[in-house]
Amino acid sequence: MATMVKSFAIQGIDGYCVDIEIKMLEGQPATLIIGLGDQAVKEAAERIQAAIDESGYVFPKKRVIISLAPSDKKKRGSHFDLAMAVGVLQQNGDIGAKNLSDYGFIGELSLDGRLRECRGILPMIIAGQKKGVKKIIVPEANIKEACLVHGVEILGFHDIGTVIRYLEGKSIVAGKYQEEKDLDVSGKSLDFKDVKGQDELIEAAVLAAAGGHNMLMIGEPGCGKTMIAQRIPTILPEMTEEECLEVTKIHSISGLLPSGHSLMKYRPFRAPHHNASLNALIGGGVNAMPGEVSLAHNGVLFLDELAEFSRRTLDALRQPIEDKKVSISRVNSTHTFPANFMFITAMNPCPCGYYPSKKCKCTDYEIIKYRGKISGPIMDRIDIQKEVHPVNFFEIADQKSYCSSEELRNKVKSARLIQQERYSNEKGINCNAQMTTELIQKYCGLDKESLDILRETSEKYAYSARVIHKLLRLARTSADLEGVEKIRQKDIEKVLLCRDLDKSNSEMVVIK
Repeated sequence: MATMVKSFAIQGIDGYCVDIEIKMLEGQPATLIIGLGDQAVKEAAERIQAAIDESGYVFPKKRVIISLAPSDKKKRGSHFDLAMAVGVLQQNGDIGAKNLSDYGFIGELSLDGRLRECRGILPMIIAGQKKGVKKIIVPEANIKEACLVHGVEILGFHDIGTVIRYLEGKSIVAGKYQEEKDLDVSGKSLDFKDVKGQDELIEAAVLAAAGGHNMLMIGEPGCGKTMIAQRIPTILPEMTEEECLEVTKIHSISGLLPSGHSLMKYRPFRAPHHNASLNALIGGGVNAMPGEVSLAHNGVLFLDELAEFSRRTLDALRQPIEDKKVSISRVNSTHTFPANFMFITAMNPCPCGYYPSKKCKCTDYEIIKYRGKISGPIMDRIDIQKEVHPVNFFEIADQKSYCSSEELRNKVKSARLIQQERYSNEKGINCNAQMTTELIQKYCGLDKESLDILRETSEKYAYSARVIHKLLRLARTSADLEGVEKIRQKDIEKVLLCRDLDKSNSEMVVIK
């Protein structure tokens, strides 16, 4: 009769339970692992044999067959080691008649029997909870992350020897999670009170944060674009527990959680370099890992020097920006990762970076060609396009700051609360940027004067329907910031001033 133990695997950001069945047969000693495992799974045979020998037991001199079910799903990673080792010992009669059906096992074995930490623990524990597993044994180094899931007893051990003694009832001492101060990864030292001379741009940043809108800043080098972008996460509302779990799962799968770290409570800020590959930005690779768009989920994705990114890479952002998720297809599987982020970008106005100052020597043609590196569909998806003007250091040295991040966050939170109440019955809609066409018609009604202004501007700059919808969403956010029920004419005028790039481009004349 075969022995059955449980372990877990991940596919995308979700986990699933893996039943590991062990059978021993007479014949030439060998260990065969079947069930579409990768190279790390196949090499487990040598690791578990060395670990069992080091723990004081003898690896059976038989033909050992280990099956990982479901056998039609590919499995990767070294975290199946512990489950396979326990199953072998149970099948060989080395562990007493302890019922293992209530247990799940996760952990990589070193050659001396120690348990090494694994990545992707959180989604695997959640999969165990859904499967009804009552107790899950993990490496001590992973216990803090594993304990984020409630309703499952988490037991942390240092090596396989203590695991065996616990299962036999000889030892009941297991690692316990102790509450510690959460790691601050938000950059709390950053504050908007450090920004001076850019009051108009800060107002635009608050408008973007209040409604979850995308934003482009265009201006000379050193005028404060990156400085402001880095501070936008400090004015966003705190994440809910559900959002924290989503972010933590993605970073756990990617192996980016610091050792011993628990729940990520601060919104992520990702700023990939402009030479980042398509797979690095969108996700992919042999094992389909999350990219920067998913690592920025529920936070901010900041692309500096936007025009320096390859056009192919930027155009790949179209679908994630609109759908708030990204699907990566492989021959045998499709992985879907969430990608609900604020898209914040910055770029220079021309190749030399100094248009329209006297320092700029670029022609209109060169400027238009430079800006043309960014396709129209990407520009359509950016709600706010603000020009950033340089500031005089000596004039602003003694100037009072516009506002602190805490004051701005309170304004943003008030606007978000209005939106959450408005969309309380709308599934998947949390802020104005996510409004559907139907909701725009319902909540973004305009009076005749406002509609005439919008129509006139649209005809002048040839706005697409998508841009007009984005302007209406922005106007709704502008009204929410002041707690007004209906969109006013001043809200329409305000958001039309957020399209500086359209005005700048229209002033250029190219002679062929």
